Amino acid sequence: MRKIRTAIIGCGKVSDLHAAALKHLPEAEFVAIYSRSAEKAKQYGEKYGVEGFCDIGKMVATVGVEAAIVCTPHPAHRDAAVAAIEAGAHVLVEKPLAATLKDCDDILNAAKQAGVKVGTVCQRRFYAPSQRMRRAIDSGKIGRPALGTVLMLGWRDRKYYESDAWRGKWRSEGGGVLVNQAPHQLDLLQWFMGPIDELFGVWSNINHPYIEVEDTAVAVIRFRSGALGNIVVSNAQKPGIYGKVHVHGDNGASVGVQTDGGAMFIAGMSSVTEPPINDLWTVPGEAAMLAQWQKEDSDLFNSHEDSMEYYFRQQIADFLGAVAEGREPLVTGEDGRKTVEIFTAIYRSQKSGKPIKFPLAPDASDLDYETYASMPLH
Repeated sequence: MRKIRTAIIGCGKVSDLHAAALKHLPEAEFVAIYSRSAEKAKQYGEKYGVEGFCDIGKMVATVGVEAAIVCTPHPAHRDAAVAAIEAGAHVLVEKPLAATLKDCDDILNAAKQAGVKVGTVCQRRFYAPSQRMRRAIDSGKIGRPALGTVLMLGWRDRKYYESDAWRGKWRSEGGGVLVNQAPHQLDLLQWFMGPIDELFGVWSNINHPYIEVEDTAVAVIRFRSGALGNIVVSNAQKPGIYGKVHVHGDNGASVGVQTDGGAMFIAGMSSVTEPPINDLWTVPGEAAMLAQWQKEDSDLFNSHEDSMEYYFRQQIADFLGAVAEGREPLVTGEDGRKTVEIFTAIYRSQKSGKPIKFPLAPDASDLDYETYASMPLH
């Protein structure tokens, strides 16, 4: 496979992980980095030995960028991605794809018109235990998926929210735990369970009075298949516990992945403390394999100095392969929109007090951040 000329848009904390991944990938020729700040673009360009720019269109044209990774804050994803797309680049966008459905659709429509590919960063799909679950579901080992659950209990302290000016505010972050921490688990849930028919959700701010957004959310789901689902996510549990996605089949067998354990990962501020593992597996004849798989996955995790960079590398390699081969990446832009649809439905359900039917279209009220900020939190 030929090398794809790549660039990073945005110099936030997560950009360092993507830059390290690009430096390790034989498929990538890392050539440029963008920041709104000319000083920061120059600084990061020198740090990674690439050219720094403060104009996305100029960057793509000047150095021939073929694929760009968008690492800006979430509400800025739309403008950055569309600028790169209109300049002719394929884009891989950090999760979530955007903060609103309208922004998602703007990105997807621009890509369709330009004939380029869009992917969403959801590297937890590339975890061996996540892949193992998907194979088990696809091969019918649990029968029909009947119940899917997400449980993510973690903690974010004041230092975390003050580490960047945009964190913890509706207008600059677009939401709280649902938008920033939960998208990986929400992505896995819809990947395993399929399209949603209806969702009822609520959210609250339990113990973070210094932020505007939610630190906790709960939802009940009915999938189009007739299966049921449940989401419980929180940044209000000290010191940081785990993230789990479980799927239970109609033949009585269950499979599950613990994507995060010990403490939740914070890009640029902490490392992953425990390996991702299958924590639940009752497929007939395979239950005894669980200990072996856990050892294999732990050994793989411990064999890498920075395991999260390793998994970013897997997803970027898949995306660059999709660009080179003319196929779709494992996690598409449309997949990213599904996650935004889930958390948008929870916000809308809280406002209306009613279940929300899918699919969701963009709505001007999604941008009414003042209404969100003034809502009672308890």
